[in-house]
Amino acid sequence: MTQASRLGVGIIGAGHVGPVIGAALAGAGHALTGITAGSDPDRVEAILPGIPVLAADEIVRRSELVVLALPHAELAGVVAGLADLGAWQIGQLVLHTDPAFGVEVLAPAASRGAIPLAVHPAIAFTGTSIDLRQLQDAYAAVTAPAAVLPIAQALAVELGCEPVVVAEADRAAYGEAIATATEFSASLIRQSAALLADVGVDEPGRYLSMLVHSTLDRALQSAEDAEPDAL
Repeated sequence: MTQASRLGVGIIGAGHVGPVIGAALAGAGHALTGITAGSDPDRVEAILPGIPVLAADEIVRRSELVVLALPHAELAGVVAGLADLGAWQIGQLVLHTDPAFGVEVLAPAASRGAIPLAVHPAIAFTGTSIDLRQLQDAYAAVTAPAAVLPIAQALAVELGCEPVVVAEADRAAYGEAIATATEFSASLIRQSAALLADVGVDEPGRYLSMLVHSTLDRALQSAEDAEPDAL
């Protein structure tokens, strides 16, 4: 994708992910058509100043690319609900960012002629401009029908990420890997920090910082060096 293929991009989902994806695509030259309302409008305004806040069906009506950045449990219902409203358009790109779903969850949109894409940038989103810098060093899992896979890959590149193709059948396992890496590690760090606080260590998070970073670096290097069968 190049500047010549500039798209009107609408964002459904104003949590930590949607506004950042919108800002990254705007930085790549695309035009933002709107975003749905969220619980923290000041944060959204900080990263996407002046973007119209619209209903989901109006965003679909105005956009050539619709980004669905929604909680896992809500994604399928929103896609189906918009299909019931007749909102999806023939040839419209529909991209979701959920790690555990491939494109099958977008079937109600695809059945009405939309083009389904799944792109998950592998970062821990904060919902701030910090994420735009993180995206520049990140990978993104890309799943799409073969004919449009290059479009999904190009959008991942425009986000700043290196695309990695994950097959539809493997998305659940990929999602489990992402959940394990994020939720389990965060839980262990919280537990360790609480134990340190109990024994009187001031600023336990800062105390653990270098230990955790160096341990993760070693673990990541071991994962790189290990034989596939060992993993």
